[in-house]
Amino acid sequence: MKIAIPTNDKTDAAKVCVSFGRAPYFGIFDTENNLLDFIDNMAAESSGGAGIKAAQQLVDAGVSVLLTPRCGENAADVLSASKIKIYKSENIIAEENIKKYINNELKLLYERHPGIHGNGEK
Repeated sequence: MKIAIPTNDKTDAAKVCVSFGRAPYFGIFDTENNLLDFIDNMAAESSGGAGIKAAQQLVDAGVSVLLTPRCGENAADVLSASKIKIYKSENIIAEENIKKYINNELKLLYERHPGIHGNGEK
């Protein structure tokens, strides 16, 4: 299983990015080999639709779970249609959020925001 989390950098101590669609990177943890790799978010600098594009990138990467502090409605629709579960991350480093998810310590993220149009926070 692959677990994704938006991050501000590409290190083991990466902080979780507050913006899903405009996060610079995604950490992808593969539970089969216990490796955390990072990919560039191709949607980060999009002029619009960043959440949808970022969600599709995770679908294409074969992700099963997303850990994020928040998620827009349109991105959540793409993720849900692909059976990707969305959990609310905590304000700790990405690696610790992944451990919490594996230990069933994170809750599903039900709140959706209407999206941040234009250039969102990073």
